[in-house]
Formats: sequence, C-alpha cells, structure tokens
Amino acid sequence: NPPDVVARLEEMAAAGRIKLVGEGINRGFAAGVNLGAAAGRGERLLVINPDAVLRRGSVAALETALGAEPAIAGGRIFGADGVEQRGGRRRMLTLASAAGTFLGLSRVAGGAFPNINRHQEPAPDGLVPMEAVSGALMYFSRGGFEQLRGFDDKYFLHVEDLDICRRAEMEGGSVIYAPAAGAYHYGATSDAPSVVVERHKAAGLKRYFSKFAASPVEKLLAALLGPMFRMALVARAKWRARARE
Repeated sequence: NPPDVVARLEEMAAAGRIKLVGEGINRGFAAGVNLGAAAGRGERLLVINPDAVLRRGSVAALETALGAEPAIAGGRIFGADGVEQRGGRRRMLTLASAAGTFLGLSRVAGGAFPNINRHQEPAPDGLVPMEAVSGALMYFSRGGFEQLRGFDDKYFLHVEDLDICRRAEMEGGSVIYAPAAGAYHYGATSDAPSVVVERHKAAGLKRYFSKFAASPVEKLLAALLGPMFRMALVARAKWRARARE
C-alpha cells in the first residue's frame, strides 16, 4: 500500500477509530477478510473494497435483504458517472458462462454461453434473488459467515465471491441483491499490474472448476479450458495496457 495510506491508517488505529490486523502482510482478499472477521466482535459483517465508498442507507437496505441462512446480501456497484458497473449482480459461474464471459462467446452465442454479468439488464425495483453478488460489497450475519466457514482462502484475488455464493446456495441459504444498497467504486481492484491480476483470476477459475466439478467429464473440460481462460485473460490485460500507452 502507498506509504501515505499506511500512515493514515496507523494514525486512525492509534486513535482507536479502527483496528489493524494482519501485520501488513498481503495474504490475499479471501484470507484478509477471514482474518478481519475473526478479529471482529459484531453480529454483522460488511465486506467492501478499500477503493469503494458506501452509499448512505446501504446497511439498512442490506439488512432487509438477509434471507435464509447462510445468507449473503449484495448491492449495486457504480462509478463516478453513476452508471452501474459489472459484478454487482451475476449468474452462477459455470463452464458455459465462463466461456461466454472470458472467451467472448456470449457475443456470438449468448443463449448457450451467457455472460455472468447482468449489469446491462434492466435494474430490479426491489429485493431479488441473485445467483452471485460482488465481493466488493457483501453483507453477512456472523452466524451465516461462520456456517460457510468464511471465504475459501485458497483463492488469492478474484472468484472467491462466486465461490462463497455458490456454497451458500448449496447449503440451502440465500443470495439476495438489494438495488437500494450501493457502493461508489472509484479505483481499481488492485494496485498490482493488470497482467498479474488476470493471472490470479485465471488461477481462481482453475480452482473453482476443479472444486465444483460434479463428474469426470467436467473435470476433464475444466482441465482443457483452464489454459484457454488464462491465455485469454492475460492477452486482454496486455491489450488494455498497450491501449493506455
């Protein structure tokens, strides 16, 4: 983290406004959230990106969205222009939706290969079940989070939110999107170079599909598609980097 940010956080901790844990070690998003949750004492857990600002009234909206436990509530992620960004409401990640999203197949065969992101669909008027919401804005009861055993800390960055949403539904819980809750996302997900971030995402996809494969055929498909996802994600990151030069 930038030295000025670290210094400011240390000042706030010294004043008793926040509690710092982790000894300054970057263990990854999932492990970091788990560490913070273990150190906390509240009955509710709010997970929000460090580069996001919570909109007024969002906690109350998220509280109303907690359903059957283990419950996860999420909200709208929007940019400085007020436009909804991707990730806040998503389909379940499957091999088909991953191919649609990361290999671009949704543009030519969206029915068979849907995009997991739903931000371009009409916004719901109220609370609505969602197969997955973003780790940039997630809300849990402590009991539900502990029932899920927290995030899977084998993910370093990306896909851990899709994993925990899938596990919640597998355990009979609920994932609810609350459009009245929102966070202004003004930065990037990481200060790391985009190629490094995309490699973490590819590693996350590999773990996810290996973990949830229900048959030998799915395991084989995951093994075959994994390198393709990695190549596509890294190529996309390099293309974007060149475009910014």
